[in-house]
Amino acid sequence: MTAAVKPDPRITSITAWRVELPLHEGSYKWSGGNQVTVFDSTVVAVETNVGVTGYGEICPLGPAYLPAYAAGARAGIKELAPALIGQDPTGLMALNLRMDQAMRGHPYVKSALDMACWDILGKLAGLPVAQLLGGRYGESFKLYRAISQEGPKQMANKVGDYRQEGYTKFQLKVGGDPDTDIERIKACAEKLKPGNVLVADANTGWLMHQAARVVDAVKDVDVYIEQPCMSYEECRAIRERTARPFILDEVIDSQAMVLKAAQDRAADVINLKISKVGGLTRARQIRDLCVSLGLAMIVEDTWGGDIVTAAIAHLAHSTPPEFLFAATDFNSYVTKPIAIGAPKRKDGQMAASLAPGLGVTPLGDALGEPVLKIA
Repeated sequence: MTAAVKPDPRITSITAWRVELPLHEGSYKWSGGNQVTVFDSTVVAVETNVGVTGYGEICPLGPAYLPAYAAGARAGIKELAPALIGQDPTGLMALNLRMDQAMRGHPYVKSALDMACWDILGKLAGLPVAQLLGGRYGESFKLYRAISQEGPKQMANKVGDYRQEGYTKFQLKVGGDPDTDIERIKACAEKLKPGNVLVADANTGWLMHQAARVVDAVKDVDVYIEQPCMSYEECRAIRERTARPFILDEVIDSQAMVLKAAQDRAADVINLKISKVGGLTRARQIRDLCVSLGLAMIVEDTWGGDIVTAAIAHLAHSTPPEFLFAATDFNSYVTKPIAIGAPKRKDGQMAASLAPGLGVTPLGDALGEPVLKIA
């Protein structure tokens, strides 16, 4: 019997589209007076010589959140793409090293490209990405809902509204005036029911003296404190002043930072954003390290639509449930679908697709004309 000839996939072209994603609620507000009304997302297609195309997406949370911005993602992809033409998209570690050699830093630029290559690998293997990331746990996983920064009463009312949609975990956007934030936390806590979880996320918005006041004022409230201050050292100092469970987000951008946080006992949970670390390849490494260290995770990204939500779902569904604090479903926040096959929220939970790859196919009408193509 003659052995089947294995395909030798090579990247032949990379295409990118700019897509605007309006929000159901009109705007999204967080610390520092930051606000977004329409998210600027970039969708990429990585085509191969074997007829398989993979899709990825990168959507920064505006230019004032992390060192990332939407136009920068597209400029970076244009710069980086020529170095990937002719490369094997299924050799993901080698591909990531190639991207790092061609462009130092800028992990968010690399994220959608890495994501698309995982999609290709899954399609060629005939397996969903979750299976390739370690295996699928259970039938679904729990989601959390972020509550945009508003007045205490409005945010508290949102807890009840979102619970009606099936959510049981709520992340409050605080990080403003400490007195108002204390009111926000206490008002929302009063709306909780048994089994509900509350997180107060300052998104680096407090100075140390402000954070110290808040954590002291809510010491008797069942709430998690997330990323109170800008730097790791400041957050660790606040961690030492409170018994509330502690989450680190913006400062967790590498395996080295996870190890440091674990060694210093600076966090009980980390927030793992796919694009912040450069894609699914690096996110999987950090996820597996957290499992080895016994550190729970929120699995998400900076923002996005159907394709980012699909990638989150595969990473979350392949994470042991005891280490998955929650994940998010960004396609529930925006009004515009951009792909078919994306996972949808059901009773506050979500499941990754069982189809090969990410399981999504972009909607051509939603994408419009490409903004770049490199071949």
